[in-house]
Amino acid sequence: METAMSDSDESGHLRAETYAEFAALVGTLAHEIRNPLSTIRLNMELLAEDFESTDLDSPTKQRDRRAKAKIDLVRQECDRLQKLLSDFLDFARQESLNLEPGSLNTEIEQLLDFFAPQAEERGVEIVRYLDPELPTVRLDREIFRAALLNLIINAVQSMETGGQLVVRTRSSGLGVVLELIDTGLGMDEETLAKAFRAFYTTKQGGSGLGLPTARKIVEAHAGTIDIESAAGRGTKVSIWLPAPPRLSIASGANRRNET
Repeated sequence: METAMSDSDESGHLRAETYAEFAALVGTLAHEIRNPLSTIRLNMELLAEDFESTDLDSPTKQRDRRAKAKIDLVRQECDRLQKLLSDFLDFARQESLNLEPGSLNTEIEQLLDFFAPQAEERGVEIVRYLDPELPTVRLDREIFRAALLNLIINAVQSMETGGQLVVRTRSSGLGVVLELIDTGLGMDEETLAKAFRAFYTTKQGGSGLGLPTARKIVEAHAGTIDIESAAGRGTKVSIWLPAPPRLSIASGANRRNET
């Protein structure tokens, strides 16, 4: 039995090392791509400035107008590739979490206050039902906020003509649940089944890495994430996080008496 456990531990250690090497290789490759891409983007901006000083409305400047349109297209594609690289690096990164006890409600409130103006611009009402008795959870605040912000952006973008986003927290078993419920377009069964698949997206210009990255971050917090959705009826994202056990008053008193 001891040998089997040792072999299992060694196998897990080798997998972790292999993943770390792969993540480092991917990161290096992505940065190597970023450098020439940034150079291309910069030169496209300089070319665009040259064309801005010309009279593109003149009938004799049709060739310049076509060139300007092509420059704008290259700039857009550079921006798209840079975002894809950033999303891919976030997904491939092997997170080293700095978990600290904190209030999930506080993190949500601060993030929603920050995002409220953008939601209002899109005609989305954010409704908060945050349980004031919610237990403390252990979070890496910066990393968890990034995942939560991505989920909120997805929800708001799904409501093309406005709608309502309900954000709710509650206790559940040995942990807490955070629910994001939107009135957006929703997903059919096929799309829902592939929602967490890397690089799968139905959004134009999307990377398909937002949900897989969010799941990776939630699972790194020892939590789970689930999605319920129906086409034309909206989507519900549920995140469960464990709550550390509380020290009871009785056990605390007993310890003091023993000392």
